[in-house]
Amino acid sequence: MPKHQIKRLILRWRLARARDLRLMVGAGMSRQIGWISTNINSLNLLDEADWRTIFAEGSIAAILAEHVWEHLRPADGLEAARRCRRYLRPGGHLRIAVPDGLHPDPDYIAAVRPGGSGAGAADHKVLYTYRTLGALLEQAGFTVRPLEYFDAAGSFQSSEWSPADGMVLRSRHFDPRNGGGRLVYTSLIMDGVRP
Repeated sequence: MPKHQIKRLILRWRLARARDLRLMVGAGMSRQIGWISTNINSLNLLDEADWRTIFAEGSIAAILAEHVWEHLRPADGLEAARRCRRYLRPGGHLRIAVPDGLHPDPDYIAAVRPGGSGAGAADHKVLYTYRTLGALLEQAGFTVRPLEYFDAAGSFQSSEWSPADGMVLRSRHFDPRNGGGRLVYTSLIMDGVRP
């Protein structure tokens, strides 16, 4: 049996045991207690057959995507958001964290922009702002709840959010580069809630 089929069987087994299904997409090596980690070889955001084979529509409580959406072309990002909405249960949320296109530090922007100098940036397709990511989520049918972002004036805006609802390591509170009142590395973090 090919390796990708074995991974899908393992994923299905884990899902069958989950009561409150919480899914991390594009997780890499990241793991969180109570969350099922997936990668493109076990669940492709853009492959409807992957989703339909593993999940029932409206069955997922929460989806977390930390630094995934910037690797998708905007049209693919919209398709992926619509798919996530369909598989989330009503009241469920999609938490997206991406590099913040309005971060005031020019070195940060140089590192994270498409083709930038940072790790993984060569594959970045888009640099979102709170407005553009919010518009994408609204177009996909979500109610938008911004959690952390820089506004157009370069001021950091944040709302309280629980890491139990999707821990974002590259965030104000959890990124170890942030300290002494300095925000060296943050993400634009936004929840899309399925009505």
